[in-house]
Amino acid sequence: MVGSVGNGLADLAASMNGVGKAAAAAAEPLPMELEPPADVMAAAAEAETEGKAAAAANGKREIVMRRNVHTSCFAVKEPDADDEETGEREATMASVLALYRRSLVERTKHHLGYPYNLDFDYGALGQLQHFSINNLGDPFIESNYGVHSRQFEVGVLDWFARLWELEKEEYWGYITNCGTEGNLHGILVGREVFPDGILYASRESHYSVFKAARMYRMDCVKVDTLMSGEIDCADFQRKLVQNRDKPAIINVNIGTTVKGAVDDLDLVIKILEENGFKDRFYIHCDGALFGLMIPFVKKAPKVTFKKPIGSVSVSGHKFVGCPMPCGVQITRLEHINVLSSNVEYLASRDATIMGSRNGHAPIFLWYTLNRKGYRGFQKEVQKCLRNAHYLKDRLREAGIGAMLNELSSTVVFERPKDGEFVRRWQLACEGNIAHVVVMPSVNIDKLDYFVNELVEKRATWYQDGTSQPPCIARDVGVENCLCGLHK
Repeated sequence: MVGSVGNGLADLAASMNGVGKAAAAAAEPLPMELEPPADVMAAAAEAETEGKAAAAANGKREIVMRRNVHTSCFAVKEPDADDEETGEREATMASVLALYRRSLVERTKHHLGYPYNLDFDYGALGQLQHFSINNLGDPFIESNYGVHSRQFEVGVLDWFARLWELEKEEYWGYITNCGTEGNLHGILVGREVFPDGILYASRESHYSVFKAARMYRMDCVKVDTLMSGEIDCADFQRKLVQNRDKPAIINVNIGTTVKGAVDDLDLVIKILEENGFKDRFYIHCDGALFGLMIPFVKKAPKVTFKKPIGSVSVSGHKFVGCPMPCGVQITRLEHINVLSSNVEYLASRDATIMGSRNGHAPIFLWYTLNRKGYRGFQKEVQKCLRNAHYLKDRLREAGIGAMLNELSSTVVFERPKDGEFVRRWQLACEGNIAHVVVMPSVNIDKLDYFVNELVEKRATWYQDGTSQPPCIARDVGVENCLCGLHK
């Protein structure tokens, strides 16, 4: 969020109030000497009160541009002269961290709007936290820095190359620091292969795609979308032929951010080849979430390098379930020389965006891939799709408009009226709609808990008849809207 630090203390206070009190009571108690200081709790309570007042004012969070808004923060203070003897500073920090942990437990219980799999256990990797693991430079060329995890990184890359059907000697890739970096890299490769190419992306593409266009000073054409959120290939063709003299760089979404729509890769390729762009296009597939789910969905179109695509990226902290942001980027080896350069300082080459990379992330990915394998992921995908259909059906039975794309686990529904409810369940909202992304960590009990609370809240939001639930027909189609006009 631009211009907002976030209510850190308010979150802590919220976790100790209402439902949070029950959770805190069930959690193991803090030792007496580590109980949060009175000033910490007072500041938390004040921040929470201010946050609730702001949310109640308009139901939406204000985004303030051109200035920083320090609603709350954990201040860094210099130790007192006698701190080593009294240990007061250590005790205070311990109490804040313990309270913060409790808030994380509570916030995790009410997490539904963002595509993160919170069901993981990496206790076996705790023995590695004391090492500064940095994968500098090219994953396939060892540098002079010896504390790295390239062995794990290449193993993970090989696994994804097999998934997307690209031979070892034909691919290049690396573990990125996030999904956005994967998009930045894929589009950069396309730009380097076709320096005068025009970037085409649907309007519902992730904002990082348009960020890349600005960073690289690329001409970017936004393509309309269908009601599902999928790219409108008729509009794509119209806009493509207007620029026949320029190569095409296309971002294809394997699951859009808000609606989880999957662009028709085969039709995009067909349009390119039938309109004179054969051998003059580069396709980057943004598979941040569904890139790892769609291979295990029956009858789903394949994302494979046997088709003329240039790169694929996925996030590691989403469906896989890494505790830190990371991702995987795979491209064709033939393309990477346009980016790669020798770096004497590293005694290696580098074609990555960031240079230094989190060396722990490949180990976490390697650990999960080995534990689950293809069959494990297939079971989790089937579970997510079943639960997503269950949520959609429950919402509609309750009279709440909802939409679910065929290949998706993202359930789109009317935006809740109350900003505090949105924040409590950490829902992602856009205009009149919100969504829940059903991940492996989301079970039926959690969905029932959410729907029951939503139904209860709606009864109070609209009880006086002065306001009505929003119409979402323009967002998800008349057939999916259950407002007063379209019931």
